[in-house]
Amino acid sequence: MKARIFAEENKKWWTLAAVSFGLFMIMLDNTIVNVALPTLQKSLHLKVSELEWVVTGYALTFGALMLTGGKLADLYGRRLIFVVGLIIFTLSSLGCGLAGSATVLIGARVVQGVGAALMNPSTLSIITVTFPPRQRGTAIGIWAGVSALALAIGPLAGGVITEHINWNWIFFINVPIGAIAIVAAFAFIEESRDTSRVQRPDVPGLFTSALGLFALSYALIEANTYGWTSGRILGSFAVAVVSLASFILLEQHQRLPMLDLSLFRNRGFSGANGVMLLVGLAMFGVFFYVSLYLQQVLGYSPIQAGASFLPWTLLIILLAPQAGRLSDRFGPRPFVSSGMAIVALSLFLFSRMNAHTTWWGLLPAMILGGAGMAAAMAPTTAAAMASVRPEKAGVGSAVLNSMRQVGGSLGIAIMGAIVASGISSSLASGHSRADAFVSGFQHATTVAAIIALAGAVIAATTLQHARHREPAAESSTTSVTEAA
Repeated sequence: MKARIFAEENKKWWTLAAVSFGLFMIMLDNTIVNVALPTLQKSLHLKVSELEWVVTGYALTFGALMLTGGKLADLYGRRLIFVVGLIIFTLSSLGCGLAGSATVLIGARVVQGVGAALMNPSTLSIITVTFPPRQRGTAIGIWAGVSALALAIGPLAGGVITEHINWNWIFFINVPIGAIAIVAAFAFIEESRDTSRVQRPDVPGLFTSALGLFALSYALIEANTYGWTSGRILGSFAVAVVSLASFILLEQHQRLPMLDLSLFRNRGFSGANGVMLLVGLAMFGVFFYVSLYLQQVLGYSPIQAGASFLPWTLLIILLAPQAGRLSDRFGPRPFVSSGMAIVALSLFLFSRMNAHTTWWGLLPAMILGGAGMAAAMAPTTAAAMASVRPEKAGVGSAVLNSMRQVGGSLGIAIMGAIVASGISSSLASGHSRADAFVSGFQHATTVAAIIALAGAVIAATTLQHARHREPAAESSTTSVTEAA
């Protein structure tokens, strides 16, 4: 009896290791690309708006299709959809590395987003159905730590590859990792799906949400090129409003909606998703422009820029698992609210930087950012997943991750609009290009700090309602196990 229990317990952690391989690849891709942005811009002669689309095209597709990915995982099997996503992501990474123009690179990045949208909700839902609530926060903390490890390795790996090999290899590196992840998935992950009722893909919901998000991102990114009052931009905003309003109406009346709005009746789930949306809004654009700031204003090499992010990411590696474990015991509210407040302070420090800031000037902001994100992310995720039934884990995790990715794509667009506006205003006043960029960067990070502070307020007022759902069957099983 004890041997069987030990084997089952051991297998849970091998399952976590297997899904972490795929997660590692997704997160590695984020930070590797950020450090290589200036080199990509020079190599392929990209405009700033095209550079934004390299990042936003991935994040937007990732976010827009994640709900569908979660639904497909619940419907057809979480392991199956995870592996399909891995294959798509791996092949599209190869396409990114072979790209010779902006159009091909952006297109391949969009396809990468499709693969990531299938993979990511499956990783979290597999963890949710594998681990009981009493261990779920710890498992999610490790899951977040793996994300952080990829984020930590990414900048340095991206810097070394970009500076000493070629930018193409920041994408080629995903190919062997993807192959290992596919083998590990079949070896260690058991298939699971939602058998509670008949399900089907929500095509109208997918179309309206994707169209609305694309139109909104397009308007924000291209507004400084065509003018905020141009017919193209105003038309894009109109399409976004109509499409997103249609999406909400469709989801309210669909028999089997892509987005189950009833999930948001749980205050803890709503609060966790609100925090995650604001994390994306505040942080994605900042990461994008901090990388440009370090290399184009401070003159850092790709390796130096990558190394500058190490304090941030190493703190997440060290602290995120502990924050997840402690949130199991004390609840998520104190960790998320204080973490978001610390992130806001970090962003405020970034907003005070200029063209003469030293590495020692960067360090406090990087340390605070890492500590704040470590405190906030795993408990936010655990709070959201504790608020949904295990059979709805795929859709629940998809909603949460969609919030982060949609917030991220919009955050890049919004921060880009603020930076571009600041640059235009500063150049018109006769400042140098570097000083003009710093002016826009300062405005953008100030707005990001306010957004993060709003996240702290939402966490403090909602997440006390998040509680673990301990199913009756699982509770009785646990009692038998402990008795044995």
